[in-house]
Amino acid sequence: MATQQAKGEAFQALHEGKPFLIPNPWDAGSAKILAGLGFKALATTSAGFAFTLGRLDGSVTLDEVADHIRALDEATPLPVSTDLENGYGASPEEAALAITRAAEAGAVGGSIEDWDAELGFYEIEHATERVAAAAEAARALDFPFTFTARAENFVRDNPDLDDTIARLRAYQEAGADVLYAPRLESVDDVRAICEAVSKPVNVLAYPGLSWDSLVEAGAQRISVGGRLAFAAAEAMLDVAERLRDSGDFGELRGPTRIEPFLEG
Repeated sequence: MATQQAKGEAFQALHEGKPFLIPNPWDAGSAKILAGLGFKALATTSAGFAFTLGRLDGSVTLDEVADHIRALDEATPLPVSTDLENGYGASPEEAALAITRAAEAGAVGGSIEDWDAELGFYEIEHATERVAAAAEAARALDFPFTFTARAENFVRDNPDLDDTIARLRAYQEAGADVLYAPRLESVDDVRAICEAVSKPVNVLAYPGLSWDSLVEAGAQRISVGGRLAFAAAEAMLDVAERLRDSGDFGELRGPTRIEPFLEG
């Protein structure tokens, strides 16, 4: 099994090479499948993980996330980056603690948002202080930890491109290694952000966008968030509805295709 140092170095190197896709498993089994398909790194999904606990996104604790990271890290030899939501607290100290706890659980990367369910968007000065504290915590580790700062405007119904760019530039100066504005639906917006900053940019895959268009626009890393988890859940829902309504067993599946990924 690769050491955390080796995983950290490998994950860091991915951001310096060709653009890459990082899928988001929601449990150890899905992590094993994705690793078996040849992906080079994995990222957690807060929404997908919350679903496994029967909850909505934003309702898990840092302790639960740390246990989840540990399970994914032990499931495969791949680097794991983690969605740390808003850092599980509004203060810079809490953002820093989230990074430290994630690293202790086995992660070699992680992201923190600039939005709070109760407080809304943090003022840019406060958000930048949180990014700086998280970046300092990442640098204090004894292995490479790739820290991503997120600007939540577009995913929180405030599609303000100028403010998003201003925030990402501030987070870059505060020490973030990767920048991320989730739910950009326009290639032009992706290009504008990538051209406005000098750090690698993560883009969330979205219907209507394509790999080629995002890479051409400057994306270095493309993630899928909770969409794989919910694709799996909706497939189960479809089959279960047919079972309930018509007793149709035709779509039931055995483990034949899955078992090879779980061996070893």
